[in-house]
Amino acid sequence: MSAPYPVDPSKGPAANAGWTMPNAPGSYPAQPGYGGQPGFTNPGYNPQGPYPVQPVSPGQPGAAFPVEPPPPYSAQQGFVGQPGPYAQPVYNASSGDFPIQDGNRGREEVPKDMVPNQFGASFSDKAVRHAFIRKVYLILMVQLLITFLIVSLFTFHTGTKMFVRRNAWVYYLSYVVFLVTYISMVCCSGVRRKWPGNFIMLGIFTLALSYVTGTIASFYETSIVIMTIGITCAICFLITLFATQTKYDFTGCGIYLFVAAMVMFIFGIIAIFTYSKILYTIYSAGIALLFSMYLVYDTQMVVGGRKHQISPEEHIFGALMLYLDIVYIFTSLLNVFGSNN
Repeated sequence: MSAPYPVDPSKGPAANAGWTMPNAPGSYPAQPGYGGQPGFTNPGYNPQGPYPVQPVSPGQPGAAFPVEPPPPYSAQQGFVGQPGPYAQPVYNASSGDFPIQDGNRGREEVPKDMVPNQFGASFSDKAVRHAFIRKVYLILMVQLLITFLIVSLFTFHTGTKMFVRRNAWVYYLSYVVFLVTYISMVCCSGVRRKWPGNFIMLGIFTLALSYVTGTIASFYETSIVIMTIGITCAICFLITLFATQTKYDFTGCGIYLFVAAMVMFIFGIIAIFTYSKILYTIYSAGIALLFSMYLVYDTQMVVGGRKHQISPEEHIFGALMLYLDIVYIFTSLLNVFGSNN
């Protein structure tokens, strides 16, 4: 244990100021005081003279440490304000120019030859498509009117009905003419595009298929024919309305419809040689369903606005396909609803 300090408590602090703690046995020697550190200068700030020294109580070893004052706060430099919103380019209707905004050079105009006339092109495309649709459906109405008149003649006029029943060779000849004109217009674009040959070929095609349709209708009762005409009109109207209003695109289903047509063709050959009325009725219902799907497909191809569409120059081809779909729907429904006389 170290010896007590030789300090007289009765005396004041001044009398005891000169005493120091002796090195007692077993005690640690007194630590020398630390030298004063030089003042620290913060880069970027000017020193404000000598730093104040913190007073040290008596008996505390070491020299006083300089106390660094907190650096004075300076006003922070604010961010540069962002420029206001850019002015929107305005289309100049009188000159057709599109002014643009350039951050370095201000507003300038694009030359006319560098800006496509997008508004005019869009309007022109719609106008051409609408004119094409009107032309296609006008031709289609004329075709259907001719077919309706021939079917009515073969159905209501007894002499004509008996003539077409006894002269089957005219039916087969008309069918051959129908196939030849159909293949010619489908496979040869020049045949269906060059005027007036395209309208002549379409007229021959319409008369031949109308005769075939009228001959088929002459073998059914008049009431069945009238009912089938009404059902066909209703179905075609609803299908056309659906095809033009639906969001589904059927123009990419052409390959599937072609495969279905090949299947029905093979099924029809089997139905001919089996002579089964039930099988023939099923085949006729399948044909009606198939050409109803074809009517949706062809309608969307004519109207346009889908993945695939018919060229505006193909008004003959568009009318031909729609007409063929409607005629096949009519003859198939005759086989489903009618009974032979």
